[in-house]
Amino acid sequence: MQDTRALRWWGVVTLFVIVAISYVDRINISVLITDRDFLSHIGLTPDDRTRQGLLATAFMVGYGVSSLVLTPFCAALFGVRRSLIGGLMLWGVVTFLSPTMNSYGLLLASRILLGVSEGPLFSLAGSYIKAHFESRENGKPNSLVNMGTGLGLAVGYPFVGYLVAAHDWETSFHVLGLVNVLLGIPLVLAFIHMPQVETGLPKPRSLGEAVAQVGSIVRGAMHTRYLWLITVLTAAFLSYLWGSSNWLPAYLKESRGFSMREMGWLASLPQYASVAAVFVGGMLIDRIQRRSVPLIFVFGSVGVALSVWLAIHMEDRYAAAYCLIAANFCWGLMSPAIPSTVQHCARPEHIASAYGVVNGAGSLVAGFMPAIMGAVIGAVSSRSPQAGFFAGFAALIGTQAVVLACGLVLWARERGAAAAPAGA
Repeated sequence: MQDTRALRWWGVVTLFVIVAISYVDRINISVLITDRDFLSHIGLTPDDRTRQGLLATAFMVGYGVSSLVLTPFCAALFGVRRSLIGGLMLWGVVTFLSPTMNSYGLLLASRILLGVSEGPLFSLAGSYIKAHFESRENGKPNSLVNMGTGLGLAVGYPFVGYLVAAHDWETSFHVLGLVNVLLGIPLVLAFIHMPQVETGLPKPRSLGEAVAQVGSIVRGAMHTRYLWLITVLTAAFLSYLWGSSNWLPAYLKESRGFSMREMGWLASLPQYASVAAVFVGGMLIDRIQRRSVPLIFVFGSVGVALSVWLAIHMEDRYAAAYCLIAANFCWGLMSPAIPSTVQHCARPEHIASAYGVVNGAGSLVAGFMPAIMGAVIGAVSSRSPQAGFFAGFAALIGTQAVVLACGLVLWARERGAAAAPAGA
């Protein structure tokens, strides 16, 4: 029994590593748009902010659609283990071959395909945790998996910056593609093991049974409690992540005047703060009453909004960077509460599809944030580059107002549900 309990944690560690390397893949473009050789290769100019932002948006569109559409098929037909292996193989190949895309349109298409290949990842991780951990103990495994987000960003900025500075931008794609295949796949083969019946449903014996099973999973997922409320919250929550992470390197370099070397490590510091905060958030979830978990969204969103507001009003550039570190810490506190809430509300056989809806729809909406910020930055930059970046980052405060409102509604409903049996 002890060996089984220890083995399930090795699976969580594997998922943590896979999430981390996937996030390095996702944000390498945000570093490369500061490199003139890369921009020249795909036919962009340094001041074309909207089309630069669309590169991140293209990934998120593919990611969101894939999370919505492919997740139930992965759960019903292939299972967690085989789906992870197939995804790692596909996104490794796409990343490795990206330098051959010699136009903006082709690179845009490759980012969409990369998003499609990574779409089911968090839903599959949620299925693994649901299968191996009870609701009262899922805070720590969820926090560990979500720590991969911050670690991937923290390692990714300086790592990609080093590859570009020491070699060239093509090398960054080649190295990341090899890491996906040579590190990720062996870890999955060694440590990801699911129970014999991992979805609560019998294994389909024909294509007709598989399609019928997918339909059953999707219909069941749609009846998950608070599904759409959590989806709206997730969209606003992820909008901060994708807006800030995509434009942070350019903000530090072009608006605050940091060098490329300084930009690399300063951009990584907020992500390390997220890693620490995700761990704290997971520990907190396991120690408070279930109905109080939505308060994490309430206080976390207020902290993020206040920190970003201070960052854009600070005259000292280092003080502004420290405020962004504080913003990411508050954001990281909320991260494990989303999958924990979905796992608490969904049935075991519906968890992958339910989280696919939450993560997929949320990612689709959030994916437009880099392009929106790029348009705002480009429009306001006519006055000064600094004013443009300040206006773009101010848009992030609005996302936290939505998180705050959804958190309050979710908290009120959970309190009402907990009080109903006592009143009865």
